[in-house]
Amino acid sequence: MIKNKYERKIYLSDIPREKALEQILSQYKPKLRTVTKNATESIGNVTAEPIYAKRSVPHYHASAMDGIAVIAERTFEANDNNPLRLIKGEDYCIVDTGNEIKSPYDSVIMIENVQEIDENIVEIIEPATPWQHIRPIGEDMVQGEMLFTQGHKIRPVDLGVLLSSGNQSVKVVMPPKVTIIPTGNELVYPSETIEPGKIVEFNGSVMAAFVSEWGGQPLLHEIVKDSPDSIKEALINASRDSDVVIINAGSSAGSKDYTVHIISEIGKVFTHGVATRPGKPVILGEINGTIVVGLPGYPVSAYLALEWFIKPLINKYNNNNHCNRHKISAKLGRRIVSTMGSEDFVRVTLGNINGELIANPLTRAAGVTMSLVKADGLLVVPSNVVGFEQGDYVEIELYKSIEDIEKSITITGSHDLAIDILHSILKNTNTEQTITSTHVGSMAGIMAIKKGEAHIAGIHLLDPETKTYNIPYVKKHLKDNNIVILPFVKRMQGWITSSNNLNEYRNVSDLVKNKIPFVNRQKGAGTRILFDLILRDNNIKPSEILGYNREMFTHLSVAAEVAQTNSVGLGIAPAAEAMGCSFIPVAEESYDLLMTKEFFESHSGQTLYKIITSLEFKQEVEKISGYKVDTNIEPIYI
Repeated sequence: MIKNKYERKIYLSDIPREKALEQILSQYKPKLRTVTKNATESIGNVTAEPIYAKRSVPHYHASAMDGIAVIAERTFEANDNNPLRLIKGEDYCIVDTGNEIKSPYDSVIMIENVQEIDENIVEIIEPATPWQHIRPIGEDMVQGEMLFTQGHKIRPVDLGVLLSSGNQSVKVVMPPKVTIIPTGNELVYPSETIEPGKIVEFNGSVMAAFVSEWGGQPLLHEIVKDSPDSIKEALINASRDSDVVIINAGSSAGSKDYTVHIISEIGKVFTHGVATRPGKPVILGEINGTIVVGLPGYPVSAYLALEWFIKPLINKYNNNNHCNRHKISAKLGRRIVSTMGSEDFVRVTLGNINGELIANPLTRAAGVTMSLVKADGLLVVPSNVVGFEQGDYVEIELYKSIEDIEKSITITGSHDLAIDILHSILKNTNTEQTITSTHVGSMAGIMAIKKGEAHIAGIHLLDPETKTYNIPYVKKHLKDNNIVILPFVKRMQGWITSSNNLNEYRNVSDLVKNKIPFVNRQKGAGTRILFDLILRDNNIKPSEILGYNREMFTHLSVAAEVAQTNSVGLGIAPAAEAMGCSFIPVAEESYDLLMTKEFFESHSGQTLYKIITSLEFKQEVEKISGYKVDTNIEPIYI
């Protein structure tokens, strides 16, 4: 009797599922293919490179309400006892939401607060404040801002960000080709009638849907009969044209379960059988350098094993991770005020700080779509609740997996472009780890570290007395907290001016002498502190500066405002360049990273330290005008 070389094969192994996954992932070497697509056709695709805003949104001063545009200064005398009448064309013009607010108007009064006297005259009983109900340039996003890192799966909400920011096309990773081969003599295609002993082939269609949902390109092969030659031919052909091959059924130890023999004959078998019930008869191997996964024929086993092994392979190819959404409890990092009678949907970022999940609300402005892009989750404030206090525990519906959030590094404090570079290199170094950043200013960043609400704070605070950066402030506010200051970058601060103002502005005294409007940073920002010091050294009072209370939260926002309003701001050179503004250097400053000693010595802290001291980081950062990096930095322990 001639021995059948494809005789029954008992399981080669019975290893833990996680170990089998680790092995197959280590063997998988994706060969990425990229393509440029229209943004409208990119939903579900994964970005191949970082994407930046090509213009600010909004790119003009826009009315946030229906009403009338006025000159705020002319309304200051209005009150209940002294109603003020305004003349159309002289004192006001009618605006709808989204209309451009042109000079000389600088404020909008809601139509509900306006009493119409006749078609040309209205009456108001309360004054308008400058810039009320006006969306500033760059409220949503600012030209040059990184919108998405590479490895980001484009969602419907992201499409609005891409189109409004001027990105009509994007470079994306072509989905991995996943060929699905259903096998079995008993299989037939779906029909209204079916003979006894035949089984409708539906596993392949279900697997194809899962592959598509997870970001792959499914290629459903025709049914292959239980013939070794037919199975061999299908596997060889599929391995040449696919990134991953799935062969369904024939993976167990039945008389016609040939799959493991054939893979072993023409390729290599890594695993045959995992320690799970159901789902044990899984085959993991490769043919022609292509990963091949043999899945059981039973549907539940097949779908479980599909998620265990195929989804991680697709995620590795796409440089992405996705899990089902669920709800978790988190501690609020900041107070949230709501209105009784309405449900409030607050987008939040999440970070695991010292073993506790901290939720920090993002901007709640209805026009800021980036709050959805940046959100880790959603907090729904019930209609019978007026808000939550800082420190309260709340329920968060996750937009991201809890595993991703646990691995996220939370950076707060002052904004800097080098953080984006750090994030991009981190993604290339460790695809599972990301950076979540919020821009609240240097002083607020110090307080966040003190309260345990962030891993890292970016700071650039010049001490007025010693004229040194950061260390005096940290010693004052965090002297008993075992703190590390990590020198990050040196950058040049200077005057950002429009081309129209270049001849009128040379130093801070020109702000007063020529009555040039100034665009300031928010209280607690390092740039604001520097500006206040410059004013003090020149014996100028803040009240003498036109626009001193006009505040922005990033350098790019300042530059965008300067470019549009013929004003002056204080900020960094690349922000000026991005907006086509002129730049007059003032002083080099130290922008440093503040963190606890515990975090610095952690795996995440040391990963960042390794990147910051690398030649790659230095080369990328020093491409930015006015920036310097010292790769021989040493941490400063406070």
